[in-house]
Amino acid sequence: MLNFSRYRSVNDKNKTPIIIALLTLYIAWSSTYLAIRFALESFPPFFTAGFRYMLVGTGMYIFLKIKGKSSPTKEQWLGSFIIGAFLLLGGTGGVVFALQSVGTGTAALVIATTPLWTVLFAGLWRQWPVRCEWLGLACGLAGIVLLNIDGDLQTHPAGAALLILAAASWAFGSVLSRRLTLPSSMMASATQMFCGGLLVLIVGFFTGERIPAHPSYRATMALAYLAVFGSLLGYTAYTYLLKNVRPALATSYAYVNPVLAVLLGAWVANERITTTSIFAMLAILASTILIIVGPKTIHDAR
Repeated sequence: MLNFSRYRSVNDKNKTPIIIALLTLYIAWSSTYLAIRFALESFPPFFTAGFRYMLVGTGMYIFLKIKGKSSPTKEQWLGSFIIGAFLLLGGTGGVVFALQSVGTGTAALVIATTPLWTVLFAGLWRQWPVRCEWLGLACGLAGIVLLNIDGDLQTHPAGAALLILAAASWAFGSVLSRRLTLPSSMMASATQMFCGGLLVLIVGFFTGERIPAHPSYRATMALAYLAVFGSLLGYTAYTYLLKNVRPALATSYAYVNPVLAVLLGAWVANERITTTSIFAMLAILASTILIIVGPKTIHDAR
């Protein structure tokens, strides 16, 4: 059995929620690249990135208020806007915008650097990964490189640069979220999605984006899928993990999702799985295991 008790605020009674959150994140976000591609057939990028988060965030906030949850303080709202800016505007917004010109394989390769950015930013607060985590991160990155050897690595330099900035923005926001005053539990997810989604929509408005009058059925269904699985389930699971496990584990989805995306492509689109891809998946699986079972303590300066 995995010893999750080494993580902050984790005891024997809540190992199961962490496992469920990880599985939800791995599965829900593995298909988002394909869904974003379909959504971009009709919808502009910032609308695709922002509308679903603001919609889900608003719905969650109203639901929680009806259930009697207290309203966030001004400081908590400010923290939610800051984290929303890094995660959803800089992170998700950057990825969706880049996917207009960058292939999904290349995007997966670059976004897979998120765990590395995360542990480097965590070092700003002297929370460095232990040796086993470093090994897992290196193994995972090697697996991602192998996974994309047979993919389309020819991309626009501006798109690749934007993806790097998006990964760094998401990583910094993830680490910073452990230091800011934020609402508790589900209210944190609701306010961050609302604030971040609003910021992305504002950027889209000022860049001249307009909602199409007659979007295609596939694009509309893709946007709905992103709202439910990418935002409601995926983001809620991610904010829970950020509060309860080390950053390296919370961002390990960046290594697992490309593997699941390859399997999904083989199943849905009859894409070929090569021998190189199989070795890459084994390396990524090993990296995830190393990250999960590696550290015994948290080296946190707080």
